[in-house]
Amino acid sequence: MKTIVMKFGGAALETPAHFGEVCAVIDARRGEYERVVVVVSAMQGMTDELEGLARQVAKEPARREMDMLISVGERISMSLLAMALEERGISAVSLTGSQSGIITSGDHNAAEIVAVRPTRIEKHLDEGKVVIVAGFQGVSEDKEITTLGRGGSDTSAVALGAALAAEKVEFFKDVLGVYSDDPKKNGGATLLEAISYEEALQFSEFVIHPASILLASKKGLPLHVMSFRKDQWRHYPGTSIGNKVH
Repeated sequence: MKTIVMKFGGAALETPAHFGEVCAVIDARRGEYERVVVVVSAMQGMTDELEGLARQVAKEPARREMDMLISVGERISMSLLAMALEERGISAVSLTGSQSGIITSGDHNAAEIVAVRPTRIEKHLDEGKVVIVAGFQGVSEDKEITTLGRGGSDTSAVALGAALAAEKVEFFKDVLGVYSDDPKKNGGATLLEAISYEEALQFSEFVIHPASILLASKKGLPLHVMSFRKDQWRHYPGTSIGNKVH
């Protein structure tokens, strides 16, 4: 069955009003793919806010407790998005990283994914549900909640895409795709139609996390970067990233 993994970052989930447009994108993909998995980051600014709260009560917050705290951001996003989809008549379920079977090392605040066991995701997909997964987090073999570090939701999406044999992973950003330079700093940057994994690594600072690009390259999993903004995702094809550039 055709499977797609979609990843929405904090900018796409900035306010509750943004969730409606994200739902529209997801609904469109449901017409093209039989199984849809969505990975979400925390709402824009929320991780920084949570870290700020921690430092108001502790100068050097315990790394374990920091993981417990900042992993909440993605859980807020996943549950709100599931609610928004259900409100629109789209059957959905939200899962934390641990519930999704993302197994990590025990390194708090900088864990690495060591295995993905998506049994529960596949069960819900077989039931016809859109599965919303909290990115950036997992669980260690010792059953400790862990986070993957900044940009970790990108890696979550690619790891799940590989484990579920997805056709591709789509990243929805606040730009039309990958540019020859940072478009927020260089107005003359050129939008690229298709690039290799190696070329994507040159632009990873302002596109997607390099660890996710490297993992996709290892697995041969196509990536796609496009805008989440209203109307733009319908009319602009974005940038394809893969082994071969046509």
